[in-house]
Amino acid sequence: MKDLMGLMKQAQELQKRMQEAQARLDDEEATGESGAGLVRVTLSAKGDMKRIELDPTILVASEKEVVEDLISAAHADARRKAEDIQARVMKEAAGDMPLPPGFSFPG
Repeated sequence: MKDLMGLMKQAQELQKRMQEAQARLDDEEATGESGAGLVRVTLSAKGDMKRIELDPTILVASEKEVVEDLISAAHADARRKAEDIQARVMKEAAGDMPLPPGFSFPG
């Protein structure tokens, strides 16, 4: 019975840490770039778009498709970075708590 109480306490502590980590993810940002910095997309670590920055030199009607591709590439770069931040923050939140094999944190 003592082990069960210890396990329950650990689960409550992990839940608290995960809630704090989720709150941190709102504040963490990841910026992706493409076109050697001509396009920048910034996301929260949860994946919410915060802003898009476009170098004015690419705003030419004849380059519309290129700009669209650059925005897409910058978004993909930012998303990968946001996922890395998310994984790091959740791992830090779990600390040294033993987790079952194959367990992954919800994103």
